Amino acid sequence: MGFWIFMTVMNLMIPFIMIVTGYVFIKNPPREINHLVGYRTNMSMKNKDTWEFAHHHCGKNWMIMGLCMLVPSVLVMLLFIGKGTEIVGEFGSVVIGVQTVILLASIIPTEIALRKNFDKEGNRIKI
Repeated sequence: MGFWIFMTVMNLMIPFIMIVTGYVFIKNPPREINHLVGYRTNMSMKNKDTWEFAHHHCGKNWMIMGLCMLVPSVLVMLLFIGKGTEIVGEFGSVVIGVQTVILLASIIPTEIALRKNFDKEGNRIKI
């Protein structure tokens, strides 16, 4: 049972980190464009406007995705209460793998939104 609890906690880490980081990105994105902290892509680092837009957009997506991943992550693990460590570890790893793919896939809508709202030089497109 101890390993099951450990894997369940590990499976909740990515959704919780996405929720907390998403909130921080929305409310208090990194002030300065930097190569260490924040949503860092070529487009997001063009200027202050693209930097703030990308953090707000990505933060919103991460909060929604993180919240949506919480329930399925717990439900999958509930199916394996009392099972052996091998099966709990395998399915727990699958859950973490799926969460990681979702986390990485969140880059796509943010980059699409950046390109819809800014030109290649980072100037806001007037509608």
